[in-house]
Amino acid sequence: MTPTIVFLHIPKTAGQTIHTALAGAVGPGAVSPVRVHTQAGTEGQLPPGYRLYSGHLDWDMLESLPDPRFTFTVLRDPLERIASFYFYLRREAARLPPEELAHPSRTGMRMAMMCEPDDYFFGGDEGWKGFVRDHYHSAYCAYLVTRHLRGHSEVADMPVEDLVTRAESVARKLDGVYALDDLTALERDLKQRAGLSVSLAGSYVNSGPERPGTRRWPKLSALIRRPETREGLLEFARADQLLMQRLGLGVLAPA
Repeated sequence: MTPTIVFLHIPKTAGQTIHTALAGAVGPGAVSPVRVHTQAGTEGQLPPGYRLYSGHLDWDMLESLPDPRFTFTVLRDPLERIASFYFYLRREAARLPPEELAHPSRTGMRMAMMCEPDDYFFGGDEGWKGFVRDHYHSAYCAYLVTRHLRGHSEVADMPVEDLVTRAESVARKLDGVYALDDLTALERDLKQRAGLSVSLAGSYVNSGPERPGTRRWPKLSALIRRPETREGLLEFARADQLLMQRLGLGVLAPA
């Protein structure tokens, strides 16, 4: 029986590349139209009747989809993801006309463009600080444990060791967790377990202006003025680094 494919796309982990390849392999009529939670209708974020679900999705209703399923996610060096997300927001903000950038829905982009990294990550009121933590702090662990993309507030008081242990347990119950640096493993499993031949390694869709393989964290680190900002971002990444190490998805040491 053909499995249902569920790609749990954490932002800035090469998800557009993977989605494009999968959508091409299954055909447009088999792809759920819900790519982000705001597109969900009355049937929720995982509406029935599709072969591929792929996007920035909460997955608390995963078990409502028929078996068999192939459910997976991709992780990236956490510091690289933090930096890539920040620079992505800055690029997108620069493309918007002022009237659109002023809209409340563009607050993240507007703040990234207007603020230096120190103030963007650790300035502002409590509402803004909560926004930053939801998007950057322990993003992988929080997503796995809560099944919600912006779930950090639900695990904020959990000791790091407990958070990582719970996230690892959930990750090992998925059908696959892959490192961005080795998408050949995902290619192999999609072929063997879902019957899909896709080319992912070395492919880049929606990437930034830098040369493929260029590290973003050193660029962001060079813009940081206050030592406590750098230490804070290292803390944001710590649980996710431990998780990747436990899963055998090694990460680079910070530079």
